[in-house]
Amino acid sequence: MKKIIVWSLIASLAGFLFGFDTVVISGADKKLQVLWNSSDAFHGTVVMGMALWGTVFGAIFGGIPTNKIGRKNTLLWIGILFFISAIGSAMANNPFVFAAFRFIGGLGVGASTIAAPAYISEIAPAKDRGKLVAFYQFNIVLGILVAFLSNYLLRNMGENSWRWMMGVQAIPSFIYTVFIYTIPKSPRWLLSKSRNEEAKKVLQLMGQEADFEKMMTEINQHTNDTTISNENIFMKKYRTPLILAFFIALFNQLSGINAFLYYSPRIFQEAGLGESTALLSSIGIGAINLVFTLIGVFLIDRLGRKVLMYIGSVGYIISLSLVAMAFFFHWQGMAVPIFLFLFIASHAIGQGAVIWVFISEIFPNHLRASGQAFGSTTHWVLAAIIPSLIPFLFSTIGPGVVFLFFAVMMVFQLVFVAVLMPETKGISLEELSKKLIKKENYDYSN
Repeated sequence: MKKIIVWSLIASLAGFLFGFDTVVISGADKKLQVLWNSSDAFHGTVVMGMALWGTVFGAIFGGIPTNKIGRKNTLLWIGILFFISAIGSAMANNPFVFAAFRFIGGLGVGASTIAAPAYISEIAPAKDRGKLVAFYQFNIVLGILVAFLSNYLLRNMGENSWRWMMGVQAIPSFIYTVFIYTIPKSPRWLLSKSRNEEAKKVLQLMGQEADFEKMMTEINQHTNDTTISNENIFMKKYRTPLILAFFIALFNQLSGINAFLYYSPRIFQEAGLGESTALLSSIGIGAINLVFTLIGVFLIDRLGRKVLMYIGSVGYIISLSLVAMAFFFHWQGMAVPIFLFLFIASHAIGQGAVIWVFISEIFPNHLRASGQAFGSTTHWVLAAIIPSLIPFLFSTIGPGVVFLFFAVMMVFQLVFVAVLMPETKGISLEELSKKLIKKENYDYSN
């Protein structure tokens, strides 16, 4: 079990790079807009948004290498993409070159949301799968915190401080890439490619050699069945997991989480805080995100995925409504940061802890990468569109209306959790896929 934990932690470090890459741009946001004299629309969609469009492409096509060359090799290439992006964006001298290198980093983010959860879910025992896959989310928020802290510490490096902010990511990218070399390939992926002896050796390392025959029989049955081998996630029989992946990804972004993370210093300045105080408040956001993600990781295999989503949904509705009221009624001082601290805590213990675990569980082995690609693509298309619109929306309809919209969307999420979302804790991947495919035999009130 110790080896599985170590391998899971190493694979989940892709999440650290994801979190760092997503948030590090927030420290350079206003500096880059002034430097290149960009309009709100150009700045939001090209300078700030291009990484997110890279993430969309990474999510759409990330399932291909994850299936073809394997989970481990895909994770290796993700580290290389992050390294190239960090160096290139730090050295860019115009917004188009900057956007191109940010796009490359975005490819790494999108692909990591497929390869890392797939790898961890496939090596983890059923009883510990939730918390092990949630290591990925923990590392995302750790990366977010470190990026906020890094931006604050580098803020006084002169007029080119943004170059240091962007370039420092090359260090963790290099370390991660080296670490990935030390983990084995996924035994389930090896079995799906009929590399049975390699899979047996990995299972022996994991102390699960007793499961080899059962796992091989189940996976080979899928692999050798020509009907199954020609299947795709859009077939009617897989409608239930497809709908579940779509809605959990949809509501994740309709909470406004990525818009907030990208623009937290700007949002705090809109609320009346100075630049240094805004950056410092962003560190508080990162710290709260980390603490409540740890709580979510601790609880996800105890209370289950559905209970955490209930808690997060209620917290979202309360906090986002308060943020909207603060902007409508011009509450000054620390009101907005405090309400947003509640918002980030609600996200961390709910959607943040659950989304990548849940999507990695609900599709059968032979369609897992494709299913995760669909869920990730839904997530990242919205994650590209919504933050890109924030500067324009803030300057036209105002932040109060924007946050009120997010609050209303979270009421609909609460309905989704109550009516559609099944509980998945403690069930093997193979058994879970059977239950979700045969929807009529599954009790959704679990």
